[in-house]
Amino acid sequence: MRRTLTWMLIIVTAGMFLLAGSLKLAGVEMEVGLFAVIGIGQWFRYFTGVLEIGGAIGLFIEPAAPFAALLLATIMVGAIMTHLFIAGGSPAVPIALLASSLAIAWLRRERSRSRRAIPA
Repeated sequence: MRRTLTWMLIIVTAGMFLLAGSLKLAGVEMEVGLFAVIGIGQWFRYFTGVLEIGGAIGLFIEPAAPFAALLLATIMVGAIMTHLFIAGGSPAVPIALLASSLAIAWLRRERSRSRRAIPA
């Protein structure tokens, strides 16, 4: 049951990050406007989009999953801060994605640690 729930969490979380990253790379007007308000430059939109897509793919690679999840969690901390202090709007989605990313990092870490404990 735990494995099924973990995979469901991974699929939903990865899907959200794949969508968000794709919107950034596609140059959707909302994303372009958001990154204009941030003021760092549009290169940062591309950079963030690539990290989100790469992290989402990494969630499906078991040895990389904890690191990919921590990368995505770090991005969400930045997104939460951006919503709270720069752009406004609700940080509810970034908070939910932060929680799911941290849960995946924990669950995948536990799984990889239990595999090492089993003698070959």
